[in-house]
Amino acid sequence: MTRSLATPRLAIAAEHAGAALAAHAPDLLDGFHAALPEAADTVGRRLRGALVREGLLPARPGDRVHAFRRVEYDSAGAGDPADLLPAGLAGNAAGFAAELRNGAVNLAIAMTRRRHVPAGDPDHAVVAGERLAVAGHNLHPCGRTRLGWDTSDVLAHDLEAGHTRLGFVAVRDDVHLGDDVGAVLRAAYPHLPEPPPGYRLQPVHAWQRDAVLAERYRDLIDDGALRILGDEGGVLPAIPTAALRTLLLPVAADGSRRYVKVSLDIQVTSTRRSISVASTRNGPAVSALLRRLVAEDPAADRLLLLAETAGAAVPAGSGRDMSAIVRDGITGRLVPGERAVAGSALPFAGAGLVAEFAATTGRPDDAGAAAAFLDAYARLLLPPLLRLTLRGVALEAHLQNCVPTFVAGVPHRLAVRDFAGLRLHPGRLAAAGHRVALWPGSVVGTPDPAVLRAKIGYTAFQAHLGEVIIRLGESHGLDEDAAWRLVRAVVDETYAGHGPAGAEDHAAFTARTVPHKALVRMRLAGAGDEYVPVENPLHAPA
Repeated sequence: MTRSLATPRLAIAAEHAGAALAAHAPDLLDGFHAALPEAADTVGRRLRGALVREGLLPARPGDRVHAFRRVEYDSAGAGDPADLLPAGLAGNAAGFAAELRNGAVNLAIAMTRRRHVPAGDPDHAVVAGERLAVAGHNLHPCGRTRLGWDTSDVLAHDLEAGHTRLGFVAVRDDVHLGDDVGAVLRAAYPHLPEPPPGYRLQPVHAWQRDAVLAERYRDLIDDGALRILGDEGGVLPAIPTAALRTLLLPVAADGSRRYVKVSLDIQVTSTRRSISVASTRNGPAVSALLRRLVAEDPAADRLLLLAETAGAAVPAGSGRDMSAIVRDGITGRLVPGERAVAGSALPFAGAGLVAEFAATTGRPDDAGAAAAFLDAYARLLLPPLLRLTLRGVALEAHLQNCVPTFVAGVPHRLAVRDFAGLRLHPGRLAAAGHRVALWPGSVVGTPDPAVLRAKIGYTAFQAHLGEVIIRLGESHGLDEDAAWRLVRAVVDETYAGHGPAGAEDHAAFTARTVPHKALVRMRLAGAGDEYVPVENPLHAPA
């Protein structure tokens, strides 16, 4: 099947993966070849839409243009997604082409491995739901890019593997920075060993331990500051989440669940997934700040924080390769009948949720029920997040970071997780009576309210609600313009009576154009967030 692909470069990448599958998972080989054209087309369609949205290709008559200049295509129009890149692009065009091909090959492997996973406790159910979003990030053309892993690594550690391992290293006290994460984990899993005297046990992804640390930190090993422990020195079975570097750990001795976010030096979407020292130190402090802010909010009972309770790093080399952050789980925190759904699963679970909602509310399961469901969901999602932004915290509230809960299809609570990408405005925090001490040089702090608004605007409105609305249109015939009028009404109500700052945010979120993250331009530039202006469906008055 690979011989039918349009360009030899994608065929070569596919042949390499096919050879690895023949050696390590021969039962997947035929399915991989069968899935590759569809996988390449999926990557190409997302790329084509991004190129038009970012002004790198012109829109054409007949293009299906949705809110925020999102364009959906039935076909990529090219067998190799990299063939869609316009000639003469400046910057990292060749590297980006390789990322696209890598993503197409890995998506084909994921499609071949896709299977139903019975849900266990709520945290396991969330991870099982994440596997429905097989293409990864709903807007990024590189949602399945895994640069740095070969196919055997993908088979062993990717989301569809369903299992991986959390290993450990022993770090001498004088080169360890932060909380004693190993002690936290030993309390939950008493079988883990004590570290040698003068050392701390630091969790690391098993792949990172085996493929990165021994070669990169030979000087620390030779000095005795770092001891790489094999599985005999402690290991925990773990379940990879869609984030890959965030692992769901086994049920602890007290019945609770927790996650550990560990460095993983591979590129997924736009970023190499190691973790900065700042993230390990800011996570617990920001979590405490969020607890205080949420406690003051009128919707406090509708927000559930998956707090980051401990973090540590080894500030040697890049300072990013042995970082770890412990995060609370959701198991044991839900009421009877409350169901947690991964945000990334909403596009696939939405039709069923609307059906439940319709039955619960006594409505026919039609466009009217979908509109009422969307109204209830927008009222769960937006008011607390917009009020947090008004007080100085813009969460990165895209689908991947949100876990809404439902009771018989009715939106009930919103769990939010992963605070490394949020933005904090010290002036707004101070005005609300709060402050937080960030690690020096932290990128999450900003004095510019426009940066704050861009973060929440892109993630909550465009990547999150935009996806839900499109899929409800497909499943229930929900009119898109009418849907955005419902959202605009929620925005208007949320900001009523919030003074000049509220009026400023309201004006920005309902302006004629708003900033949209430029995913392709970012890859071409190779650094930092970039945004392009797009037409705003919230501009028209409700």
